[in-house]
Amino acid sequence: MKDTLNPRFSGDPPIVVHNLENKFGDFAVHQDLSLEVREGEILGVVGGSGTGKSVLMRSIIGLQTPTDGDISVFGRKITGIDPDQDLGVRCRWGVMFQGGALFSTLTVGENVEVPLKQFYPEIEPQLRREIARHKVLLSGLPEDAIAKYPSELSGGMKKRAGLARALALDPELLFLDEPTAGLDPIGAAAFDHLTKQLKETLGLTVFLITHDLDTLYEICDRVAVLADKQVVAVGTIPELIATGHPWIKDYFNGPRGRAALATHDRGELEAGR
Repeated sequence: MKDTLNPRFSGDPPIVVHNLENKFGDFAVHQDLSLEVREGEILGVVGGSGTGKSVLMRSIIGLQTPTDGDISVFGRKITGIDPDQDLGVRCRWGVMFQGGALFSTLTVGENVEVPLKQFYPEIEPQLRREIARHKVLLSGLPEDAIAKYPSELSGGMKKRAGLARALALDPELLFLDEPTAGLDPIGAAAFDHLTKQLKETLGLTVFLITHDLDTLYEICDRVAVLADKQVVAVGTIPELIATGHPWIKDYFNGPRGRAALATHDRGELEAGR
């Protein structure tokens, strides 16, 4: 049953993609691609290079116009709609692009304020700065990072600043594009822990594009696999391996996949002691 008092529990799947097609000239990246994201899950999205993981994300958030198919977010169709039209859904998601995609001429705090200015221009500057400060701290950055420019940040700090901006509007749906790419193992594990913690404490649904097998094992509830221009399988990692799809077998049963599984199993054993 729908909870009409709390939009975070609408009863509708946060994302439904049906028969999506994306073409660039004569080249089709996606054909008849369908996917449903469940409320409250961390969905990992994987696939080989050129399978269109980022294109899929950009289609969902309205930065890429599909050639065909339908996309609904929070029960509202967004395909075929003017991108500038207020559907009441764009303020309900946050996006962390690969590498952070911060505005280089703005401080971290000012970067976080950008979506607040866009969607809630009536907020007083002092309150807007306080909200930005809270989001920066929530992302795990020190308070002095608020006044720094992107050029003054490490790669890991840029990612957390991008995360802070993605959280600016208290979103229900969070998109993360390769959040641990380029991080050392300790930094990647810390970001994974933060993502899971935010998901649980804020009630987020997370759409997470990644190549990081450790991330898939540690925090993803399900994984969607892009291959052959479609989503060829969605499920837990054991369910995916059981499909017998060649790419899935190679991906999860290769040396890195076995190492990630061993690390995960070791962590599970230690946690049970």
